[in-house]
Amino acid sequence: MIRRGILLLTVLFLTLAGSGQAQAVGYRYWSFWGYDNGRWTYATQGPSTARPSDGDVQGFRFSVSEDSADSAKPRGTVSFPAICARTPAEPGKKRVALVIDFGTATDAPPGETPPTRRTACARVSSDGTTAEALASVAKPLRYDTNALLCAIGGYPEKGCGEQVAAGKRPTAAEKKGHQEGGPSVGLFVGAGAVALLGTAAVWQSRRRRHA
Repeated sequence: MIRRGILLLTVLFLTLAGSGQAQAVGYRYWSFWGYDNGRWTYATQGPSTARPSDGDVQGFRFSVSEDSADSAKPRGTVSFPAICARTPAEPGKKRVALVIDFGTATDAPPGETPPTRRTACARVSSDGTTAEALASVAKPLRYDTNALLCAIGGYPEKGCGEQVAAGKRPTAAEKKGHQEGGPSVGLFVGAGAVALLGTAAVWQSRRRRHA
């Protein structure tokens, strides 16, 4: 009886894990990041309203993700002095170091190849926005009717925040090293299955000792 129950638990949780992963849906889009104290943080506002200070580092990453917690961060070494070494300060202007990561081939729309990651030092007016800084070094930019940033440097050629089927999303192995994302639903379900199976085994062992 116990063995039958364990088998049922195994089947149930494996089924739930599979269905949870199958229902996962991602979106292909450019995410916007700020860099501070050695780490990337997902931006709380859009580039058209963000007003960085002189010496700030900001980044953009093209990827497929479910939400901000799952989104891939810009890759590579980051250093304002290195990025803006050849761009001297000017009165009434500010310099913003930008990291533009076009993502991986797995993230790319069908038929397109992502350009190589690049950095640039934008010099704009002291009250300039991130969007203005980006436009000064990475044209052409493309926006949709809702002001969502769709393309940087002409990439991708088409599409904007489109939904991507679960089977076409980057795998955990492909995203490894790109983003410290949270555990998936499938992982929690799998862990729950292991815990319940362990509990059933302990209970069975105790019954045998007391029999």
